[in-house]
Amino acid sequence: MTALSLLQVFSEATPEPGFCGFYEECGRNPTVGGIPLIPPIVPCFDPSAARHLTGDKNMFLLQVCPMMDQGENNTYACCSMKQLQSLDRSLTLSKAVLVRCPSCVENFAHLHCINTCSPNQTQSVKVTKVMNVTYLGTTREAVVAYQSYLSSTFANAAFQSCKNVRIPATGGFAISTMCGRYGAKLCTAQRWYDFQGDSSNGLAPLDIDFQIIKDSDVEGLPDDVIPYNGRALRCNETTPLGGEVCSCQDCQESCPSMPPLPQPPPPFSLFGIDGFFVLSIILLCLLILRIIQPSEVTCSDRNSLAAQAFMSRLFQRWGTLMASYPLTVILVAAVIVIAFSVGLKSIKLTTDPVELWSAPNSRARQEKDFHDAHFAPFFRTNQLILTAPQRKGHIYDSLLFGKQNFSGLISKDLIIELLELQEKIRKIEFWSEELNSTASLTDVCYAPLNPSNPSPTDCAVNSLPQYFQNSLDNINAKVNMTELGVTKEVDWRDHLIYCLNSPLSFKDITDLGMSCMADYGAPVFSFLAVGGYNDDEYTNAEALILTFSLNNYIRDNPKFKVALQWEKEFLKIVQEYQRNPNANFTFAYMAERSLEDEINRTTAEDIPIFMISYAVIFVYIAVALGEYNSWKRILVDSKFLVGLGGILVVGCSVLASMGFYSWIGIPSSLVILQVVPFLVLAVGADNIFIFVLEYQRDVRRPGETREEHIGRALGQVAPSMLLCSLSESVCFFLGALSTMPAVKAFALYAALAVLMDFVLQMTAFVALLSLDARRQDKNRCEIFCCATVSTQHPNKPNEGFLLPFMRKYYAPFLLHIGVPVYFVTKRGFNFTTVEGMNAICSSVGCDQFSMTQKIRYATEFPERSYLAIPANSWVDDFIDWLNPGSKCCRLYTFGPNNGNFCPANISGLLCRDNCMEKPVGGVLRPTETEFNRFLPHFLGNRPDLKCSKGGLGAYDTAVVRDESGEIIASRFMAYHTPLTNSQEFTAALLKARELASNITKSMRNISGTSEDFEVFPYTITNVFYEQYLTIVPEGLFNIGLCLLPTFVVCCLLLGLDLRSGLLNLLTIIMIVMDTVGIMTLWSIDYNAVALINLVTAVGISVEFVSHMTRTFALSTRLTRVERAKEATANMGSAVFAGVAMTNLPGILVLAFAKAQLIQIFFFRLNLVITLLGMAHGLIFLPVLLSYFGPGVNKAVLLQAQQAKQKLEMSSKMREVYDNIGYEEEEAKDTSTTKTPADTNRQSDSIESEDRVDSF
Repeated sequence: MTALSLLQVFSEATPEPGFCGFYEECGRNPTVGGIPLIPPIVPCFDPSAARHLTGDKNMFLLQVCPMMDQGENNTYACCSMKQLQSLDRSLTLSKAVLVRCPSCVENFAHLHCINTCSPNQTQSVKVTKVMNVTYLGTTREAVVAYQSYLSSTFANAAFQSCKNVRIPATGGFAISTMCGRYGAKLCTAQRWYDFQGDSSNGLAPLDIDFQIIKDSDVEGLPDDVIPYNGRALRCNETTPLGGEVCSCQDCQESCPSMPPLPQPPPPFSLFGIDGFFVLSIILLCLLILRIIQPSEVTCSDRNSLAAQAFMSRLFQRWGTLMASYPLTVILVAAVIVIAFSVGLKSIKLTTDPVELWSAPNSRARQEKDFHDAHFAPFFRTNQLILTAPQRKGHIYDSLLFGKQNFSGLISKDLIIELLELQEKIRKIEFWSEELNSTASLTDVCYAPLNPSNPSPTDCAVNSLPQYFQNSLDNINAKVNMTELGVTKEVDWRDHLIYCLNSPLSFKDITDLGMSCMADYGAPVFSFLAVGGYNDDEYTNAEALILTFSLNNYIRDNPKFKVALQWEKEFLKIVQEYQRNPNANFTFAYMAERSLEDEINRTTAEDIPIFMISYAVIFVYIAVALGEYNSWKRILVDSKFLVGLGGILVVGCSVLASMGFYSWIGIPSSLVILQVVPFLVLAVGADNIFIFVLEYQRDVRRPGETREEHIGRALGQVAPSMLLCSLSESVCFFLGALSTMPAVKAFALYAALAVLMDFVLQMTAFVALLSLDARRQDKNRCEIFCCATVSTQHPNKPNEGFLLPFMRKYYAPFLLHIGVPVYFVTKRGFNFTTVEGMNAICSSVGCDQFSMTQKIRYATEFPERSYLAIPANSWVDDFIDWLNPGSKCCRLYTFGPNNGNFCPANISGLLCRDNCMEKPVGGVLRPTETEFNRFLPHFLGNRPDLKCSKGGLGAYDTAVVRDESGEIIASRFMAYHTPLTNSQEFTAALLKARELASNITKSMRNISGTSEDFEVFPYTITNVFYEQYLTIVPEGLFNIGLCLLPTFVVCCLLLGLDLRSGLLNLLTIIMIVMDTVGIMTLWSIDYNAVALINLVTAVGISVEFVSHMTRTFALSTRLTRVERAKEATANMGSAVFAGVAMTNLPGILVLAFAKAQLIQIFFFRLNLVITLLGMAHGLIFLPVLLSYFGPGVNKAVLLQAQQAKQKLEMSSKMREVYDNIGYEEEEAKDTSTTKTPADTNRQSDSIESEDRVDSF
């Protein structure tokens, strides 16, 4: 047809009322290539008068296009019965996703009914292209393109009524599937209509150029053309046939007014100033006040003296006994340790994080168990994130989409390489002992649309190649395409641009005509395919994402091991690819098993670090315990074997504790294996130093045996060792009251280990020291026992280096400075009643404050609720699926299946009856019988183009029914906002629980609901982050329980000395508080592991503080300053050597550990604890005692004076006897010198007097 004749033909279509531009169907559109989603049947070009419709034609018109009803005798139209049937089929596809909002469905149908059937068609429709089409042997002119003129008022109102309609299964907007590459975010009225009029989308049979004309704008408008300006319904209006207003979920205007949110509480303040700052100033002022002068001997003094005297005598006798039979004691101790340690054969290590950090009776754990029992665990994720940072990008000038930036990563060669890697992983096969056959991905993969018997293409694999259905041919496909007179080649890039923006499309708008859906039948959303992009510039992404999803199983299920084995093979392939020098990707990867693998790997790799740490500590102890008076005696006076013995005592106490608890069935963990030895070593090394240094600083008295000397030294320090060990042990036993399994187990293991360490120190270590002292007295070398040296050991106290330094310099100086979230329903709610459905759903006719509506309201405040996308709802989609307008639920009308359910993919000729009649008023609700009959069909119906509301994949696992058909559990999936740290995860859990509690209360008001019915939120991370909801009170409870025995034991063992107990308690509290403060500054999260370390901090703090407090309390110096100096010099040096210098070398070695857990919670936190303990114990405490310490214990002072008088009398008597002996021996050789014994006695006497004075 020539252009002149074509123009003449178009002019025949008179633009006046009552005339048509086209009529009847002429066959298939020859311009539509590929395989369209619906047959592209186009109308015949037929400028003629509109036809009068009567009878069945009129009834059918009113059914499809009710807005065109002008009365039975006055209805005219420009469409035939065939056209109406095709229009009905076409509208059905859209109604399936828009049926939730009646006014939107009405407006959508309104537009296409006017274009197709309006009796005044030529006034608003201008035919622009016709072609000869042969249909049933007849060739006719067919319309393949036209312009449709709409007023902006009608066009915008129709768009506004539809733009917020949601797809419950995905939580997204229906408009996103109807706006091409723009999606819901960038969709406008013009873009919405442009997509509907684009024949390349597979849905439109011909091209429609929608011209939206402003109401007052007539410039450029063709003559006699009148833009259609019918009335479009608002979404909060009822339809002419009685359809209800759209719900709040789909229509913002239907939402009730919400009260303003309450403001958060203001920060704590006093007098308009930061309250905590004011309290700090008040405490500082209190610290500068001095205390009253000491009083005379009191009952408290006598109690303290009696307690100290009793314990000293008891431990002195005990020490003498242990030192007298060292070999027997060591043998008995070894037998006891071995008897306990045999239990290690039954040891069980807990590695499952859920078992470690979530108590079996905790709310999150019970919710997880309920969810997993009814819905199976979350599927397992195995993922690669691939980048190519060195590749340059390019700009692609697309025919359809204009210029687009493509990063260097988004290139054909890399997409093909990714596809090859993906297919290699997909073809993994291995022999499975559990299945006794060859296993593959299909045995364990998550296949949402074919879970019973999946093929490889049914497995959920999300990646960018899925936009091409993993087909190399589709990636390489290209075709020339003409758009607006411009012809260019379109290829994989055009298809990709479209799919990234419209992943729910079954056909792109290019002449390639390819689908965007993955080969397993579901969409791949852009955030599952690419990453590292800004805004919606997906083609400029810097990362490709490849995800294999596997079913998860309980650990007792044989398939659990099959899944683990598949993941192992997955990791092998990925690691092999990573080592390939020809690989173009740089990538990170993870498998579901990676967390446990990484814990095990880093633990194994960090074992040498721990061994080096303990070796450094051993070397330090061995060197620091030695007495170095002469180079000739260095091998005699060293204490390598004593140091080794002390380490063995610690190791034996840990083994005994672990063995005992293994006997009784309490499992251990890696945390226990790493923390408890360190804790016991810190406690044990301190006691070792205090005991050995006391022995070295004291000289043997005249006539005193080695064993008595050891017993006397033990009597002096054992009460202090008992004070610390008993405080720590009771502290940890009380810590076992914690509800956190890991904290509870740690506390039990630590308590018994500390107790066993003290017992072994009082027995085996005393015996070991006795043997070493015997060797040293005989001048035998430590390692080469048969070798001796001639240089004698000086019989004088050995102060070492630290004691003089503390006494002369430090002490005097110191005292002059000041993911998806499920809302799960339990048994007890009747979903089959109208009231029950309305209390759940969010579509037309549902309660404004139904469950899903409340969740939707919460998403309006994501910064407070941490919810981003409303919950999907199987109830809503089930109702839509039943709606006759969706054409999803139909019944066979004849044949052997007459009356049975007929799937949507079966021809309509066989299934003419709908499951339910069209509802009066537009609100459809099934009866209880209909509900129970059709629900299984809905859940098993695979969604496709003809019925997008099928529940298979989205909901088949979301509803659990018992044998009677009662729903005993169901879930509704929403999405959190991105959560990046523990605070946000915790707040999200708390807000979700608040929302679920509110929903539970309102649903219990529905008649027939059980009183114990409950809705709870569940996501996989809840069991890990629930601890943060209670960890502050839990921590205060545990630390409080630990602090209580430190105060009580200190008071009791010091003879009810309340002041010493309070000062001791205050210092330990300050160490813990300062540790928590530095944790914040050093980015150490407060969690269960940190809580374990804080409980440990209490134990270590006792070592730093209690020894000093006891020494001060028993000092007889006249002033507090002098007593603080003495305590700092004598005991401070032992504490510094035994605790600080023992811990620090081992802690510093942990800085080289690879595991972040070790670096943060063991290196950082223990370093902080040790440094703060040292600072408070050796700096703050002495100053505190010099101001607030208790007065001199008069009873102790009196005893010291009496002891001094006895020594003086004994000295005088000795002088008398010496004079008599001198006179009798005067005649003897006067040149005889004094014997060494006499010299020793004299020095002993002088030393005794000095010790009494200092005591």
